[in-house]
Parts: sequence; C-alpha cells; structure tokens
Amino acid sequence: MKAQSKITHHVASSAAHVRHVFVRDLTLLALIGIHDAERIKPQRIVVNIDLSVQEAESPMPDDISHVVSYEIIVKKCEAIVAEGHVNLVETLAEKFAETCLKDKRVTAARVRIEKPDIIPNARSVGVEIERARG
Repeated sequence: MKAQSKITHHVASSAAHVRHVFVRDLTLLALIGIHDAERIKPQRIVVNIDLSVQEAESPMPDDISHVVSYEIIVKKCEAIVAEGHVNLVETLAEKFAETCLKDKRVTAARVRIEKPDIIPNARSVGVEIERARG
C-alpha cells in the first residue's frame, strides 16, 4: 500500500495557507450493502466530508471559480450514489475521497459515511477514511 502524507488536522491555518472546507450530515438514499435487500431498496446514509484546501498566498477574488465549492462536492457525491449499487461503505468512501482529491487545491480529504438504520440498538454504524495527495 502506498504511504500517505501525514495529516495532522483539517483546520484552517493562516501560516500554512490552508482552508477547511466541509460538508456536514449530508443525507442521501443509496443502494449500498452486501445483503440481498440492500441491493434493491435504497437506505439512508449520512456523509461528512472534511477537506484541507491549499490557498493562494495573495487575497483571492470574490468569485466562486477561485474556491473549492461545497455545492459541487455535494453534487459529485450525489452523482456517485446515483451510479448504482455499491457493496461496501468503504468503497463508497474511497470514491468520495478520490473525487474530492481530483481538485488539485485539495491536499487531504476525510470522509465519514454512516448507516443510521442498520443496527437497531446503535445510533449509526459506518466508516471514516482519510486520504492525502501523495
């Protein structure tokens, strides 16, 4: 397995010129899981994404084209889910992280996916991954 860059946090840092872009508690219906019923009936997933974004050293213009847009991140996640069934939450998390890291300004992505309706006596179950540009 390829070694990942060390990520210390996803917090905005003036000194490091890092911006923190995030999506909190995005609820989607997804065909996800290994059981037969999960292949035909969509279930609720809750997605949280934290991105470390490299900023320019000079002030940026007040224009959406100069930032990593959380709206675009959400639309890309929705499009991935719309592609169809995925067996593993881990696979879906990897797809979300990969699509976020396609933007060269994103240096690291933390993705958490929860399935809140699977284990009756648990608020949710799921996976969290963290990936960094190599």
